[in-house]
Amino acid sequence: MSQKMNMSMKTLKMIQLALLIAIIALMAFTPIGFIRTPGLEITLIGIPVVVGAVLLGPAGGAILGAAFGLCSFLQCFGLSPFGATLLAINPFWTFVVCLVPRTLMGWLSALIFKGLQKVDKTRFFSFLAACLGGALLNTILFMTALMLCFGQTEYIQSLQVTMNTINVFAFVIAFVGVNGLIEGIVCAVAGTAVSKALYVVLYRDRV
Repeated sequence: MSQKMNMSMKTLKMIQLALLIAIIALMAFTPIGFIRTPGLEITLIGIPVVVGAVLLGPAGGAILGAAFGLCSFLQCFGLSPFGATLLAINPFWTFVVCLVPRTLMGWLSALIFKGLQKVDKTRFFSFLAACLGGALLNTILFMTALMLCFGQTEYIQSLQVTMNTINVFAFVIAFVGVNGLIEGIVCAVAGTAVSKALYVVLYRDRV
């Protein structure tokens, strides 16, 4: 590959990364990024993260996940009642809970796709596994970080009492509930469709 073509590819990836970060920010601070429910909000922001992870690889996925995490942290300043409560308890651990799980989610989603596409000739299962895995990882990693950082606080303990859950696993299932399942399905369907279509357009020589 010539140096000029290599530079063009890097520029294209930077443009793609910038566009996806802009989409994440737009979704984070407008209603289009959420499905409102009486309980926890169902977030759709994971979709551009997993799409970018598939297209741009582990580094791109981690950057997009970090952008998602930073937007989540900024929402704690009055936009998310739950996040605002965590922020009031401990700002540092709130930042960790928002940032680290989402960064890992983007990075791991890319690794899932990268690993599976070597044996998946159609790549369909690779797209599906990366997108579904991303949604599940987002929920699992976030709840793990939440319980590690805030599990012993009076606020989380009171939520456990309110939900009548006697152990951590029961609380996580009750807390996430059907919202996590819906997020997984939406991300798997929409993420797979979008990432596959863009991959075909951008990387025709690899299909």
